Amino acid sequence: MANTILVGAQWGDEGKGKIIDVLTEQADIVVRYAGGNNAGHTVYIGRQKYVLHLVPSGILRKNKLCVIGNGVVVDPLGLVSEIEGLKKIGVKVSPKNFLLSETAHVVFPYHRELDAQREVIKGKNKIGTTKRGIGPAYGDKAARVGLRVNDLVDPVRLEAKLSARIKENNIVLKSLGAKPLSFKKVFADYNAAGKYLKPFVTNTVVLLHNAIRNQADILFEGAQGTFLDIDHGTYPFVTSSNTTAGGACTGSGVPPHRMDRVVGVMKAYTTRVGEGPLPTENSEISDLLHGMGREFGATTGRARRCGWFDSVATRHATMVNGIDDLAITNLDGLDTVETIKVCVAYRHGRKQYDFVPNDAEILAQCVPVYVEFEGWRTPTDKARTFKDLPIKAREYLKAIAGLTDANLFIASIGPGRDQTIFV
Repeated sequence: MANTILVGAQWGDEGKGKIIDVLTEQADIVVRYAGGNNAGHTVYIGRQKYVLHLVPSGILRKNKLCVIGNGVVVDPLGLVSEIEGLKKIGVKVSPKNFLLSETAHVVFPYHRELDAQREVIKGKNKIGTTKRGIGPAYGDKAARVGLRVNDLVDPVRLEAKLSARIKENNIVLKSLGAKPLSFKKVFADYNAAGKYLKPFVTNTVVLLHNAIRNQADILFEGAQGTFLDIDHGTYPFVTSSNTTAGGACTGSGVPPHRMDRVVGVMKAYTTRVGEGPLPTENSEISDLLHGMGREFGATTGRARRCGWFDSVATRHATMVNGIDDLAITNLDGLDTVETIKVCVAYRHGRKQYDFVPNDAEILAQCVPVYVEFEGWRTPTDKARTFKDLPIKAREYLKAIAGLTDANLFIASIGPGRDQTIFV
């Protein structure tokens, strides 16, 4: 498989967890390189459902090494809880198959409180954050006042640095009308988490470079999607990390010339969670998908906003990420639709766009230009080869891959591992 970066080509929630799990069969190491526990990857193995937030999806396969890279922000209490939860259902997690970067930054309770209070202040202009403290944690990283995992696992350093940070942040929280935090409690909780996680902590950059020298195949696992990228997304309605392919390099310490391939994951339609522009948003398809019990967030349970497939966005994602191959998921979600629309351009006044405008206000005012496809109106979830799919479904897949300007690699027609068609 060589070294492969897997990214979301839309606004996140594209079904990356399943595709990562499928591709991991051919990988030796799986690296999570950005984001925090605001992301959720859902994987089905048989009838068992697994929801992962920080631990890479490769943990569900034997003889795979999973790594949390330096670009991730880690909530230690959440990570400990996730590891313990996996162990309770029979998934083995030890330093033999899971490692944590010593330079990943740590999310603290004051980050979560600040996240929540800032959303309250913004009112109707809120971003729609998960309130997990991810943005403030990345903010501290950029301001050079954050604590890293190597601080977390050193009780003396943790006590000194955490005391100063809580003292400063309590002043801010009080000014926002929030309750101050107890240093004693936070220190006790985080010191215990640090002791638990210490055996997993290592220099992951050196580890990955040694693995590359030994010709290991590495899969770099993205979180969220292209249009939630802090630089290339629909700012300010974005996350706080680089979710695009470039983030795999900075978030792992593996240089660009060691990357061999980029796989983009996208749904056969479009969704996003939270606020911000979504040009193809449509109540008809939203009601259909929600009525089927689909499109609710793995992390928050929030109903996702849904719309028709937006090829302007996915083509832009191909450009930004250098996507070679596409995995198209949730095709079966369209099995009952009579006429399927696909956005091929945006219109704003007299101007037409074939790329995504950088101004979120202009994007919010854009009107989609659609072409229509006749639906196949027959179940696809039992198909196991490309030829098993209805002709109209095959035509649709080829069309949206062509409009995205990348190769059709995988078609997914359900959550199971066996519901994956390699094209």
